[in-house]
Amino acid sequence: MNRLTDNLDSIAERIRKDFTTKDETREKVLPLCREVIRHASTAIRAVHRQEFKPANKLLKSARSLLREAEQAIASYSELGHAGFFHDAQKEKAPTPDELEISFTAYLNGLGEAVGELRRYLLDSIRRDDLSRVEELLTAMDDIYNILITMDFPEAITGGLRRTTDMVRGVLERTRSDLTLVRQQSKLEKKLKLFEDKL
Repeated sequence: MNRLTDNLDSIAERIRKDFTTKDETREKVLPLCREVIRHASTAIRAVHRQEFKPANKLLKSARSLLREAEQAIASYSELGHAGFFHDAQKEKAPTPDELEISFTAYLNGLGEAVGELRRYLLDSIRRDDLSRVEELLTAMDDIYNILITMDFPEAITGGLRRTTDMVRGVLERTRSDLTLVRQQSKLEKKLKLFEDKL
């Protein structure tokens, strides 16, 4: 009986040490992930203001912080599947390989980018700059068309169906807003022509 207790105590001690190290790693990675998200959000706001140099600097910093987080969790693969880590990963862009992020984080990040494209498009409309709105709407459409082809179980895609539904709603509202702006612009031109004839 003593031998069994000693054995269990030894096993429990190993588990406790593993959990302690894992918890310490998690506590180290959480603030890094928050900083990645903060840097990415600030970069997005800078892009909306067309401040591209500061945005680029913030994105480089976000990538560096994410690499640090990835190195910290390298020994604990289960932490790599944690929601907070995926949230940080999806703030990055280009290709999943360049960014060294999972396909799931990449696709969900693309979905969230549609909301940012809508914001940029609406800001352009408010500035009476319609020069790029069709291009932005096309980019949003392209992302949606990719996302709807990813018809796999949620366990594989990490909630992508919900993201895709959100993208569809954002796309429909944006298309409707843009149509309204175009119609209003045509009406204003006709009114101007009518006034000029008077």
